[in-house]
Order: sequence, then structure tokens, then C-alpha cells
Amino acid sequence: MGASLRLILGDQLTLSLPIIQQADKQNDVLLLAEVNEEATYVKHHKKKLVLLFSAMRHFAQTLKDEGYVVRYRYFDDEDNQGSLLNEVKKTLQDNASLRRVLVTEPGEYRLLKSMHQWPQQLGTSVEILDDPRFYASLEDFKEWAKARKSLRMEFFYREMRKKHQILMEQGEPAGGKWNYDASNRKAMPAHIYPPEPTKFEPDAITQEVIKLVKKYFDDHFGNIGSFHYAVTREQALQVLNEFIEQRLPDFGKYQDAMRHNMPWLFHSHISFYLNCGLLTPREVIQQAESAWHAGEAPLNSVEGFIRQILGWREYVRGFYWHSMPTLQNDNFFNAKRDLPELFWSGHTNMNCLRQCIQDTKNHAYAHHIQRLMVIGNFSLLCELSPRQVQNWFLLVYADAYEWVELPNVAGMILYADGGNLASKPYIASGSYINKMSDYCKNCGYSVTKKTGEDACPFNYLYWRFVDSHHDKLKHNPRMGLVFKSFEKMSQQKIDTVRSDSAAFLDKLSKNEEI
Repeated sequence: MGASLRLILGDQLTLSLPIIQQADKQNDVLLLAEVNEEATYVKHHKKKLVLLFSAMRHFAQTLKDEGYVVRYRYFDDEDNQGSLLNEVKKTLQDNASLRRVLVTEPGEYRLLKSMHQWPQQLGTSVEILDDPRFYASLEDFKEWAKARKSLRMEFFYREMRKKHQILMEQGEPAGGKWNYDASNRKAMPAHIYPPEPTKFEPDAITQEVIKLVKKYFDDHFGNIGSFHYAVTREQALQVLNEFIEQRLPDFGKYQDAMRHNMPWLFHSHISFYLNCGLLTPREVIQQAESAWHAGEAPLNSVEGFIRQILGWREYVRGFYWHSMPTLQNDNFFNAKRDLPELFWSGHTNMNCLRQCIQDTKNHAYAHHIQRLMVIGNFSLLCELSPRQVQNWFLLVYADAYEWVELPNVAGMILYADGGNLASKPYIASGSYINKMSDYCKNCGYSVTKKTGEDACPFNYLYWRFVDSHHDKLKHNPRMGLVFKSFEKMSQQKIDTVRSDSAAFLDKLSKNEEI
């Protein structure tokens, strides 16, 4: 069959992948390439680029140390071809012994669609291998989904727990419940201070990448200073171990909490490393489950954490491929407003929004409630363009790849798919944010005021959204209580909600300060 060119993508930095383990160390060539097309199809956050380029370079060195033949293409190589296809083509031209191309299936529809054209474009065989790092294959999800009218994550999660015997006891869920959400929605008391996240000083390789990103990607979003993320498997394992030891015990009850000027809290911060391949979901789940068995972490924390990986992460991947390509264009509420400038600058009198966007800008990170119930909630209530919001979420977060970002944004945050993923729109007034954070204490608006110039905009925007989309949502069983409350509202209050919302949204569209 001849020697093979084996392409390793930037989110496939996993030594155990078959494409690596099955390689002939004498003859096959492993190719990793930093290319402009992948770095700029959206203008990825500067820290996201530093993380991935540095991790790729460190991983290439690991492969060389393991005895593999590695061809690494640096972004600033004079003859860099600018795209994965062209780098593959040049590698084949430079090495006549390479008879075929192998690649593990990518995590993005646009790239897979492109790869289907590669055999014709390259004039050689291209084999796309399954990605075994997930618990559920794409075929597994397809089988689960085909007999169901609604694709709810909770039922998928329960099937995964049973199939893989995770947190199960004699065929029943550990502790007698499938989830412990009721124990995991606590606000964080002022006297609680989470441990600092695990941080690393940039080594020489990372420092070189930082210089490169400053030089070539200066117009991209985000602050590049104080880079401290893991860029090797050993460092990623240290992040995981310290989370299990230091933060997992309190993760559950405070996982939905937010606090002023404290972005990290009790979260794991491992989605960066899971999604680029430095960690695998199996080892993460095994460590968390072992902590529970050893009495080192309570069940509500361990179950809540495992659900994010075994449930949500596995589910959104299956849902993404099941729903593409239509998912990226769904727009149930016909939302059209352009993304406002404040999503880039963070300049707003709404402290919750300012905090979450500044955290994003500084760290390429914000935890799930900041993304869903502050930035996402605002995007939904203001009817921002789904495509623009999707692109923003894809480029600003270091853990964002389209397979995980798009279902979360289109389905969960924006309800753009009309309820295929979520059972109701995730909208909330300012009272939810006030309950789960201390943001409102430092805000230019009053969360206790429902209307008026100094009222929290979330309060009147919430009811404006309910009013505007009454016909589309009135039959949703989970919206019944909301509509009962709305129907009791006086016409005068409804008129005030409409006028306050119109004035606010007009200022937003004009990029005036809000």
C-alpha cells in the first residue's frame, strides 16, 4: 500500500489516536500545520491561537521523542501554503513515497465537507478515520435519535450512564437520583474564596508563539497578556488533578454562581484541554468518579461535573452532526439585530454584561452561566442575529470548536432551532442574575426597578420578549406560568415595557452607550 501521510489537526493532540498508534515509524509522515485559513476563518481570540499553536508545537516534539517522523509547518515559514489542503498537497509533492492520506474526522462540518473533495483535488486516496475519543460514536447518536420525537439531553445522559456503568449501583443511579440540580444552584456567600486556578509560566516555545500572534494577529479580539494555560499533556493532567483535589468538592453547589472580578471560581478549566485532545473524557470521568468512591467529593458535585462531560459534551457533538447543515441557518424568532460594539469593547453600564465580556476578552474564557444566562440571555432578548452571535462565541472562547459551540448557541442560548435541543428559551430577568451573583451591587442600573431609565434592562426586555413572541411560545408547556403572569399585567405596564424596550433597543442598534 505504500507509506502514508497522516494529518494531525490542532484539536487532535492525543497520542492514543489510531492515526498515530497505527503509523509506521520508519516510513509514514505525521503532518501538523499552522495555517492562515484555520486561524482566520473567524478571527480567533489571541489567547486561543497561543494555546493551540503552542500545544501543537509541544505535541510535535512529543511525537518526535516517541520516534515518529514529523513534518511541522510553522505559520511564518516562507513557503507556508496557507491551508491544510495545500500543506497536504505540498507534502505529497515533496515526498513521492507517500501514497495515501489519512486524517481523523474533523470536528467541523465545513472542514469535513472540504475533505470529501480532497481525493479529487489531490489525486490520491484520502481515508477519514473515526474519532474514538468520545463515548458515543456518531452512529450511536444517530441510532438513539432516530426513534425519538424530541432529542432531550437528559434521556441521552441516562442511556450513557447505563451503557458505560458510570455512577451506577445495582442498575440504579448512584444515590437514587439521575441528577442533583436542586443541590447545585447555590449563590456563593461573600466569605467563600475559591482556590486559585492552576497556572504555568510560558516556556520558550510559548513565548515564541506569543511573539508570532502579536505580529500576525494583532487585529484579532482579546488581550494576550498573562498567558498561563497548560500547553502540554503533563500540564493538563496537573490542572485536572488540582481541580479534583481542590475545587471538585465545592464545584457542584456553586457551579452556577458568579462573582464580581472573579472569573475562575470552582470550575475545572479543563474544557480547553478536553477539546484540543490533551485530556480524554474517559480519564477525566474516571478521576471524578474515583474521588466520590474515595469520599473525597460529594455526589452532587461529581454527578454535576460528569453530566457536563458524559451528558452535555457527548450530546452536543451528536446533535451537531445530526442537525447540520441546517442548524447554522436556523432562526426561529427571525432575529436580525446586528451584534453591538459592546460585545467587542465591553463598554456598558450593565455590570453583569461588562464583567462577562471583560472576562472573555482577558481570558478567552467565561463559565457556562456567564455564557448562557448573561451574554446569551442578552443576545436572545435583544434578538441579535444568530449567525453573528454564533461567530462571536466561536472566536472568543479558547474551548470553542463549531461542533460544541453551534448547538450550545443556536439551540440552547438562542432557541434558534425552535426547540429541537432545548425545551424552552432560556430567558431571565435581572432577578436571576441578582440571585446568582453580586454583579447587581456594582451596576449602573437598579435590579429592583422593573421599568424606567434606571431600571435593569433585563427586567423590561424579558417581558417585551414574552409579549413579542406570544404566538410562537404560548403552547410551550414550560412557558405556561410565564404567560399566566403576563396576562395579569395591566395594559399600562405592557405599554411601558414596550416603550422602554424600544428606546433601549434603538440605542443598542445605534451603538450608543447603554
